[in-house]
Amino acid sequence: MNPPSGNHTGSHTDNRSDIRGFLVSRRAKLVPERVGLPTGRRRRVPGLRREEVAALAGVSTEWYTRLEKGHISGVSEDVLEAVARALLLDEDERTYLLELARAARPARRRSHRRKDVEIPPPVQWMVDSMTMAPAFVRTGRLDIVASNALCRALYSPMFDSDTTGDRGCANFPRYFFLDPGSRDFFADWEEGARATVAVLRAEAGREPHDRALRDLVGELSSLSPDFRTLWASHDVRIRHEGVKRLNHPEVGRVEMTFRSLDLPLPQRAVHDLIVYTAEPGTVSEDRLRVLASWTAPGTSPAKPIRPPR
Repeated sequence: MNPPSGNHTGSHTDNRSDIRGFLVSRRAKLVPERVGLPTGRRRRVPGLRREEVAALAGVSTEWYTRLEKGHISGVSEDVLEAVARALLLDEDERTYLLELARAARPARRRSHRRKDVEIPPPVQWMVDSMTMAPAFVRTGRLDIVASNALCRALYSPMFDSDTTGDRGCANFPRYFFLDPGSRDFFADWEEGARATVAVLRAEAGREPHDRALRDLVGELSSLSPDFRTLWASHDVRIRHEGVKRLNHPEVGRVEMTFRSLDLPLPQRAVHDLIVYTAEPGTVSEDRLRVLASWTAPGTSPAKPIRPPR
């Protein structure tokens, strides 16, 4: 098998450092025992050696070395699947590797899966109709671009945060890493921060030429050591669902489950619809009801709602 070719021209080479960092980090995480290899005593670096990964994937060491340097354009999906199996990638990591390869192809240079589009009124109506479930629509950059009244009451500290800036748009990464209050608001801040960065990293794999996304990552990298550390780990998460625990300044601890759904929009844009629900009969449900009772029916969806003290 010939080594993957590397094209040194054009903007589609932008994601080479991401490819390199991802593959190196995954290889470093693998201990020999997990893939049936002897541990040995002369390992100077953690994880597997390149030649071991190459042998497990059924390719030459030269070929894998070039792949790990970012030369991924033109590599077949079957070979990438073999590399994914050799590195024991989970489903999200495998998808991310394939997305990196697609983004590296010349035909993808000007293709954008996620675009900034106006949210159609029927989508806002749908979100507004969920009166007992905080719901919002977010972009790949994790901007909240549509929300219902209960979401704005629940996330009032984030909507009121200086991190919204002149844009008037709440953004999860900015709030997590640039507002000190986020550590008190999110009961599981560390897990939430890791997940936020991992979701952002997956989006960067899909859209390496999104200038606004690159600017956001650059801003956070320059201002937040925590973000820099997490970004360098190259962890990815395609779908973020589970349990959210918030320490609300007005009603106290609220625990909810949340689900994420793809929301296709005009111009091939795809955003996520996120819906939170509290378990029926719990204190958290009672506290959501209190917040819901404080939300004024005619409040503009563009402005955050703060319940009265």
